[in-house]
Amino acid sequence: MNNKLDESEVLDSLNSMSEAEIAEYRKKNQEHIDEIAKRPIRNFFSGCFKRIIDIIAGLIGCVILVPLTIIVWIVELFMGDKGPIFFKQERIGKNGKIFKMVKYRSMVVGADDILEEYLADHPDKAEEYKINKKLQEDPRVTKVGKFLRKTSLDEWPQFIHLLSGKMTLVGPRPYLPREKEDMGEYYKYIVKMKPGITGPWQVAGRANLTFEDRLKLDEEYCARRGNRRDIKILAKTVRKVIKREGAV
Repeated sequence: MNNKLDESEVLDSLNSMSEAEIAEYRKKNQEHIDEIAKRPIRNFFSGCFKRIIDIIAGLIGCVILVPLTIIVWIVELFMGDKGPIFFKQERIGKNGKIFKMVKYRSMVVGADDILEEYLADHPDKAEEYKINKKLQEDPRVTKVGKFLRKTSLDEWPQFIHLLSGKMTLVGPRPYLPREKEDMGEYYKYIVKMKPGITGPWQVAGRANLTFEDRLKLDEEYCARRGNRRDIKILAKTVRKVIKREGAV
């Protein structure tokens, strides 16, 4: 696949492939990975560069996290939301290892139980959730949570995970353990690297993509990742967040 394509063009190309073409594409990706593996010195310095960027970003993010958390706490208190500020949830990390990812809480307390009941009462929404693994109009999201999501500030606490090494700045987004079965064949490709705070589908469409779209982009990124591509994704992520494109 042409490395000069942007993420949305990559997705269009992937969606146009037949099953036979997908198989051939995966074969070529593996050949590419095997070829890259023959460059140990280059890979070492590339990995070091990525880790240094993660540490720098993690330090800066954690410094900003302190006053940001105070502001979020004050706003939630003013809005009458007395629930916990942070929300921890199990996610799939590198090599399938489960870790607890932290975010600012953007939903009401007991959101999982509410979702189960809501989907049972709204079959059309259950179908939407089955396809996208999220809802465009989620009744569980709080007033403060809507703003945090629109600005992507709910993800900010994840800068802590950059310092611990559980996440990286750019990579496939961490999936839920209950989504493993739905990931199917994509799973073994995606878990080969650390999950990221941002990644290819964040700049290709964010909430406008289906679950299948996200899987395709994450698999493609894991096979064709690189520091230059990471920089491009970071720059596009900043633009998307500022313009609030594709957020829910």
